[in-house]
Amino acid sequence: MTKRRFTLTRLALLLIFLHGLVLMMGGAYTYARVPLGFEVQHWLRLMRNPYDRFGHLMQGFVSAIVLRELLIRLGGLRSGSLLTTLVVACCLAISASYELIEFAAAMALGQGADEFLGTQGDAWDTQWDMLMCLIGAVIATTALSGIHDRRIADLTGQPQIKTKASGVDDSVRELLRGKQNGSIRLKKMARREPHTYSRKAD
Repeated sequence: MTKRRFTLTRLALLLIFLHGLVLMMGGAYTYARVPLGFEVQHWLRLMRNPYDRFGHLMQGFVSAIVLRELLIRLGGLRSGSLLTTLVVACCLAISASYELIEFAAAMALGQGADEFLGTQGDAWDTQWDMLMCLIGAVIATTALSGIHDRRIADLTGQPQIKTKASGVDDSVRELLRGKQNGSIRLKKMARREPHTYSRKAD
């Protein structure tokens, strides 16, 4: 259905697939009991199973690329610092919304909330989750922006143009061009004025 209505790049689809695997693994074992997380915990001598942290890292990483593609292709934004800032902010908003959903579920479940949340006794679990999402979004926009731009150009047939100043939009650029053209015309008129005065004097 997505391919018929709006075709995403293969990069975005691949990341969505990988994120789906991460979510299914966490749902099958619960995030605090994923075997792979226990292996990493043993290797790195951590105090807790880090799979939950990895899940939120992937949340920011994958969401950043998907949101970036939507903003470029549907929102008309160009690759640059403004787009990157907006993408990272949207990823944080998604993470905060997810934490609010977890909070509502915890209030509804009562004593079973710890199994659902996978906090593993960490009082700062919410803040760590949002931080991992932020890190994932920053890594994705920093490492994959160039590749993503090329994939979008291959799919749409339109090259992506980076803006030198992200805060300057098309209307401001047109205004600046108009001022430059106006100054050129004034210079030409100034050069012609001495000739007109000399003709009047004759």
